[in-house]
Amino acid sequence: MLAVLQLLSLLYLAAPLWAQDGGWQKEWNDLVGRAKQEGKVTVLAPPDPEARVSLPAKFKERFGIDMEYLGASFGGGAARKLLMERRAGLYQIDVVLGGVDSVTTVTFPEKVHDPLRPLLILPEVLDPSKWKEGKLWFMDPPQQYVLRLFNNLTTVLGVNTAQVKPGEIQSFKDILNPKWKGKLSVYDASVVGKGAGFAAYLLDVFGEEFVRRLYIGQQPAVSRDDRQITDWLARGTYPIAVGPSPDPVERLRKDGLPVLALAEMPGITAKTNGAEGFVMLMNKPPHPNAARVFVNWIASREGLGAYARSQLAVPLRNDLDESYLPSWRIPRPRTNYWDSSSWEYNVTRKQLLMDRVRALMKERADVRRPGQ
Repeated sequence: MLAVLQLLSLLYLAAPLWAQDGGWQKEWNDLVGRAKQEGKVTVLAPPDPEARVSLPAKFKERFGIDMEYLGASFGGGAARKLLMERRAGLYQIDVVLGGVDSVTTVTFPEKVHDPLRPLLILPEVLDPSKWKEGKLWFMDPPQQYVLRLFNNLTTVLGVNTAQVKPGEIQSFKDILNPKWKGKLSVYDASVVGKGAGFAAYLLDVFGEEFVRRLYIGQQPAVSRDDRQITDWLARGTYPIAVGPSPDPVERLRKDGLPVLALAEMPGITAKTNGAEGFVMLMNKPPHPNAARVFVNWIASREGLGAYARSQLAVPLRNDLDESYLPSWRIPRPRTNYWDSSSWEYNVTRKQLLMDRVRALMKERADVRRPGQ
């Protein structure tokens, strides 16, 4: 197996030269012809209304091939459902666009993905100068299966600037100041989701005492709902939101409300993620040629541009217009960030941190139990 992967890597290194001399064009035209005969590609992708419309339309316009868009969160049970279907002999999905966590823990260990790197043909995809990392960013250890397309800075704080004056919070750790007790909001870290994920990040960066002081000592308001967190923030009910979803806060700011999203600030290692920006090819795909066309297209300027805009995400290609994004959302070059989409983190540390977060949240519940 190792020898095969080494051979594939050598072929990959030679591919750009072959692509530049025009040898790719005939293979690509033949591939598109076979894909048209298959008629469609089936893609499991985020349940996003804009992506559901824009991606199939643009793919159809470009190639004359239908795209069946199955909207579901890969981390929300869709990965396990996919495995159950395959065990029953149902091979319905060609390509997955989604997050990396369920890939690392659910589908990749089951060996249900085909190598993606050897199937990339388009020169604009293979050209390392088109990518911010100077190369295609494969996440998996063999560097073959899980291609990353996004890299976003995420918010660590949302602040109501009408109630939190300039200079009152100069460092992330200032939120532990007793003056903010009862004035913070957090996502519910007792259940799997963004709240537990953010608490695990804080636990990894600062340790248990910081998390205990924040989630218990500061008595924050707790919610599982984006709208409630941002409503509290906008109204000043809880003028500091810890780890808020960035897009709702940014929309409030654009609407003229006194809110500010902070991604990088003193006292904390800024956090990045790949969101739903990972592409994986399923093995035994029902439409193998159309699937290969799609994975090339989604990594191209046109395909990735459409997908990133639909997700308000930062694309890893360096030849795309990013004017739709706030500047704080875009990671700075040559900067070390805490990456929640890291393969190593998801495989080796995430579960341990999440288990500890649950234990700490039980402490919080015990403290708040009436009569205690």
